[in-house]
Amino acid sequence: MRIDIVSVFPEYFDVMNLSLMGKAQEKGLLSIATHNLRDWTHDVHHSVDDTPVGGGAGMVMKPVVWAECLDELLGLTEDGDDAQASQDRASQDRAPVLIFPNPSAPLFTQRDATELSHADHLLFGCGRYEGYDARIPEYYRSRGVDVREYSIGDYVLNGGEVATSVMLEAITRLIPGFMGNADSIVEESYTGANALLEHRQYTKPAEWRGIRVPDVLLSGDHGKVDRFRRDEALARTDEIRPDLIERLDCKTLDKADRKTLMALGWEVSAAHPRRMK
Repeated sequence: MRIDIVSVFPEYFDVMNLSLMGKAQEKGLLSIATHNLRDWTHDVHHSVDDTPVGGGAGMVMKPVVWAECLDELLGLTEDGDDAQASQDRASQDRAPVLIFPNPSAPLFTQRDATELSHADHLLFGCGRYEGYDARIPEYYRSRGVDVREYSIGDYVLNGGEVATSVMLEAITRLIPGFMGNADSIVEESYTGANALLEHRQYTKPAEWRGIRVPDVLLSGDHGKVDRFRRDEALARTDEIRPDLIERLDCKTLDKADRKTLMALGWEVSAAHPRRMK
């Protein structure tokens, strides 16, 4: 997977050379390149922002600078001579996905991470200040580029760098060969169509500071262990994210699942669980 990141602080992404992300690059699974947006400016101050039209606090990132940068990285030209380049990308199945972190955008989810993990080329644009001019994503969508805007939560950050790092980690760890043990992904929170929060995890010693690991996990009975973990996942999800319970497909629940959910106060006779009154 090719990954390009545009930022006014490209050095922020030096962390991508560490841990599993760094190893994935060494193995050739990823190719990560960072670009300084200021390299596409032409004034002595290398300005990338200006005052907001209509007034207001803060500064807004200018579309002119972003356009020069993105046109180059996407292989587009303003006069429309990029048709052949677009056809070449499409024929190679390497059409890039352009992604902008934005606190006002739809929430980034595990489903989005899974979809994007199959892409050949991701291009992230990191906004700063009061954000980027709204015409930037609008323009590139009009040129046939797959443009995505995502929020990573109900809060505001100083810039898009942190959000880009979060999304990249969620996406790249799903690439085959990235994780040392691919099975570790299967039972994680939010994974699959019937997503639940993951059960709690323990390690040795069996008792620590007066707190003991649940006996069933020490029993050696894999069937009982699996059932205990499944029941705990259902209970934790019910307590913390009941909205995920409401999305479950009742047809896929076994008898033990139904029994556990009913004990937790859910009706499971319809298409999706409903909280009992």
